[in-house]
Amino acid sequence: MDVDAYLDRLGVGWPAAADLATLRLLQERHLTAVPFENLSIHLGEPIELDEEALFDKVVRRRRGGFCYELNGLFAALLRELGYRVSLRAAQVFRPDGTLGPPLDHAAVVVELDEPWLVEVGFGRFARHPLRLSGVDAQADPEGEFLVLDAPHGDVDIVLNGKPQYRLERRPRPLADFVPMAWWQATSPLSNFTRSLTCSRPTSQGRVTLSDERLIETVDGVRHELRLTSPEALRTAYRVYFGMTLTRLPVPPGESPLTSTAARPETAVNVP
Repeated sequence: MDVDAYLDRLGVGWPAAADLATLRLLQERHLTAVPFENLSIHLGEPIELDEEALFDKVVRRRRGGFCYELNGLFAALLRELGYRVSLRAAQVFRPDGTLGPPLDHAAVVVELDEPWLVEVGFGRFARHPLRLSGVDAQADPEGEFLVLDAPHGDVDIVLNGKPQYRLERRPRPLADFVPMAWWQATSPLSNFTRSLTCSRPTSQGRVTLSDERLIETVDGVRHELRLTSPEALRTAYRVYFGMTLTRLPVPPGESPLTSTAARPETAVNVP
């Protein structure tokens, strides 16, 4: 791995030590620099859980990705920097409180003086590492987190009283997630095939491009703008997410012939 290029993508220099302070900085910078996005699914691009392919996508092509891609590649970077790292599988809680399938999510655990949960691939989540052995509430810019015991030695990660996912204790190689990544990218039951999103936190909140809606939250105030032309969408991807797209993803439920990318352009200004 070209560690210098990856660190440059994050806007940081080579760290002096593989410690908690550096881990915290790397997580924060990764979240703000590399968007959580599922564009590949709607561009017809394969999801390849291979370190070289992920590096090419995230670092060379300056794209983002979803959990298996972002956390998988970030784990590889942390190993190169001297951290003891493992991937862990998780089941994501649905809105109704039931659990999704096994290996629904891939998370990163770093062993320092104690285990820390590091997350750069779950959309809105902790901006800082979380103590997995912590019994008290942990404050974070995104809210208050709890780590609770769950059946079979697993742990539940809870944000502001709402369970987010159930984390396994068992380490997993990235290859274990390949079948579920394929399902997430192809099944009509997957949230990723039914939605189109690109999102990252900012210093004042969060910015998200969901289908044709540009949503920016600043100091708790939500602003929404509908982008009605291909040029406006390309500009938004470039300005807000640093991505230059030669073609646009097709929103769920639309065909390439009727999607925004094929419609005549109208004037929409994006700063």
